[in-house]
Parts: sequence; C-alpha cells; structure tokens
Amino acid sequence: MTAFDPFATRAVRRAENLEPAFVHAEQVALAQRKLDDYVARRGRRPNILIFLMDDVGWGDFGCYGGGVAVGAPTPNFDRLAAQGLRLTSCYSEPTCSPSRATLMTGRVPHRHGLHRPPMYGEPGGLAGEITLPQLLSDAGYVTQAVGKWHIGENLPSQPQNVGFDDFYGFLSVSDMYTEWRDPHYFPEIVYSAARSDWIRNMPFNKCFVHATRGKEAVNVEEVTIPVLSQLDDKWCTYSSDFIRARAGKPEPWLLYHNTRGAHFDNYPHEKFLASSPARHPYKDTLVELDDVMRRLVQVLRDTGQAEDTLIFVSSDNGPHMETWPDAAFTPFRCSKGSTWEGGVRVPGLLVWPGMIEAGQASDGLFNFCDVLPTALALAGASERLPTDRYIDGVDQTSFLLTPDGDSNRKYHHYWLLKNYSAIRCGEYKMMLRSTSDEDSGAAGPGGFTGVLQEHTYPKLYNLYLDPKESHNYLTRKLSYMEAFQLGIRQHLGTFRKFPPKTTMGLAAADPREG
Repeated sequence: MTAFDPFATRAVRRAENLEPAFVHAEQVALAQRKLDDYVARRGRRPNILIFLMDDVGWGDFGCYGGGVAVGAPTPNFDRLAAQGLRLTSCYSEPTCSPSRATLMTGRVPHRHGLHRPPMYGEPGGLAGEITLPQLLSDAGYVTQAVGKWHIGENLPSQPQNVGFDDFYGFLSVSDMYTEWRDPHYFPEIVYSAARSDWIRNMPFNKCFVHATRGKEAVNVEEVTIPVLSQLDDKWCTYSSDFIRARAGKPEPWLLYHNTRGAHFDNYPHEKFLASSPARHPYKDTLVELDDVMRRLVQVLRDTGQAEDTLIFVSSDNGPHMETWPDAAFTPFRCSKGSTWEGGVRVPGLLVWPGMIEAGQASDGLFNFCDVLPTALALAGASERLPTDRYIDGVDQTSFLLTPDGDSNRKYHHYWLLKNYSAIRCGEYKMMLRSTSDEDSGAAGPGGFTGVLQEHTYPKLYNLYLDPKESHNYLTRKLSYMEAFQLGIRQHLGTFRKFPPKTTMGLAAADPREG
C-alpha cells in the first residue's frame, strides 16, 4: 500500500451517528473480495475469539521487546504474533471497566456511562446499551463469555442479559475478593476476624458464577485466595470445552475469554509458581497466561476450527505500577489510570490463518471501539449497527485483511473519567489535560491515580521520536493545530446530537469527574 498523510487525508462520515473514517477504496475492494471468497469456500462466517488479559503491559510479550528480557518468556504469544498482525498502536481506556464496556458497545465511556469501575456492589453497567454479543446473536452467532466481567453486577448488566448465551466467571474484580490479603504481609491483620467480617459484609457477590441467557446467575464457588489461583486454569478448561462442543456445528460463535491474571494481586496456579526466570508472581502469572493461550489455540487446531477463527489478543489497560514491584513492563510514560501512553497503549494481536497475512506489524491506529463494527462486518451484519446512538468505532476489516493495509481510523480520542484528555493523529498526540505522574500516589476511585492537571496550553508530542512524551513540539508544529482542532470539534460536537450519559449511578463521585 502507498503511504498517505493522515493529517492531509480527509475522513468521511457515512452517517451522522458514525465516526468519520478513511476511505481506502482499493483496500476495501480487495478485502471484500477476500471475505466473499472465504464465505463461498467455507460456507460460513468466521468465529471470533477475544482473549482479554488484565493489567498486562505493552512490552511484556517477547514480540513487543519483553519476554525473556523482562523475566517472563512468552513463546506462545510470540508464535501467535508471527502468524498474524501485531499492532503497536492498539488503544484501550485507562482502566478495566471503561475498556470492557467500550469493547462491548463500540462507544467511548462518556457515551456508555461507565467512566470508572463499579466497586463493592455499586450499581452501574451496560443496562440500556446495545452490545456486541447481542448484535452477533441476532446475526446467528452462539455467544459465550468466560472469566472476569466487571461491567456491572446489577441484573440488567450481567452477561446473560446483554447478549451472551452462557457465562462462567466472576462478576467483579479479583482484588475485591482478596482485599490484598496476602499472607506474607501481616497475616494477623489480613486474616483477623474483624477484617474478614468487614469483607463478608461488603455488598458484592463473593463467588464466581454460572449463568445462562435470561436467567439469574448461580453461585459456583466462593472466591478465596486458593480458588483465585485456580481460576485461569478452570476458565481455560471451560472455554476449551465450548470450542470442542462447537466443532462441526453450522453456527459461528463469539467467545469472549477474560483472564484473571495478571491483575496486580497475582496468585499464579501452583504449577506455575517460580516458573519464570524472574521468580516473581506477576511474571509467573504471565507464563501461565501464555500457556492458557497455547491450550486454546491447540483446541482450535485439534477441532479443525483454526482457519475459521479470528483471534484478538489484548489487555484491558496498561500495567498497574503504582506500588513497586508490580513488575509489568511498558516503555511508555505512566501506567494504568492515566491517558499517558503507558496507561492506554496495549498489546494487540490479530490472527486469522489464511485471511490475515502472517508476520505483519503496523502502527495504524486501532481502538477497542473498533471491535464492534469490525466484528459485525466480518459477520456480514453491518446493517445491524444501531442508528439511534453514536458509534465511535470504525470498521477495520480492510485494514486487517489487506497485506500492509492502512488503518481506517484518523483520530484516537482519549477520555479520563468525564474529561476529554487528548487526541492522536498519525505520530502526533495533543494533550489537553492529564494526570500528574509525579503525584501517582494520590489515588482516586477505580484505579485512577495522580492529580488531574489542566494544561494552560496544549502539549504536542511526537510519539515516534518521543514515546516517553517528554518534549512539547507545539511551537514547531503549529500548522497541525487546525487538524487537531477540527478533530476535537467534530468529536465533541457529536454529543449535542447524541448526549452523553451524565451519571453512572454510582454511590460516590470522583471530584475529578466534572
């Protein structure tokens, strides 16, 4: 593909409720012929496996420069990367629940309303949203969710009520079950009767659950620390059984597999304790997740479904590094809870044998919002995109299916709670407000850290020359201001026609949310 200038190239809005996107006519035509040929040959639409990890850093995998070099070899992730497309500019939201809701809805947090994670039984979630599993289910897909949910515990927001046929996992987040009750530190406190009673009385479900479409979740087992260490193994077995059960069936499927690891309170399975060269719980957990990936891919191959399955591997946000040694690795500035690159730029692997060319790497922009419209396009169901709400994602099918393809996304918009934070186009990022990584110990709710700082003048960073975001290029690139201003005006202007969800329905508000 010939290179193009994203600043000079016009993005086209196909409908008033859809994000403007580049039109690469030749690329689109090639990808469509390729997809049509696949459907004609295989007589079906592709399965979709979303493998979402927790708090894994951009640089943790060997294929991103980590692996053995940071004490945790990841041969299976690296092998997967070599078989498909490795994204270097894949973006999540700053924390877990906003990212997961964005992936499910194709919408930024200011639209779906989940600005931060709901904690300890707080209401708030996906109620009223139209979701990816719902749309794919309507298109004839079988839908399965496994593992961590954390997009609301209230009944209308639970997975079996937002489009999934089946769910096996926990509804909250692992540190709520453990409350950092590490027996190595002050066991007389963490296992005291008073603390145990306090945790027991907190209003959230203490068990991992099983639920089927439209029915209430049934408790499977209380999540204790010993149970916590076994969950990724159990969840892998459940997903493997699902894949085996779908072999030979005509309906395509969506499997949304969420790992417990490598959330900062790591309790790897006993098989993986001290298995990493680093002999550290985080690194051991990363080795375990690499093995989970191996097991799932092997089942796909054993059942003859590998060539019919698109795999997307990523993390819900950047690494949690507020307390040393959390041990995750990113080469970028700051970490989870911020809109500096370390908080939101995450690994992104896309594999579909025979359809996505092997051995590719691209810095094309890809956002979690893009998963929904892309999946619908692959399912032949783009007409099912909602028209009554704004969809921030763009269809990236042609980007994925064309060798050395160009991203269809012009801008990436960064949101920090309810605050518009930054915008990226090409290699340049303009920061309007951010958290201060110098005050990262000032923790807000839901994993957001640092003091919110409003920049008197925008800061412009070249992410190729300055990935640490330390040098302001604004005075040298004033000519780029117009493109950024246009992108900001277009984006914020959509909220007049499609108003945001102004409240999350949460029990307590963060003063920085205004």
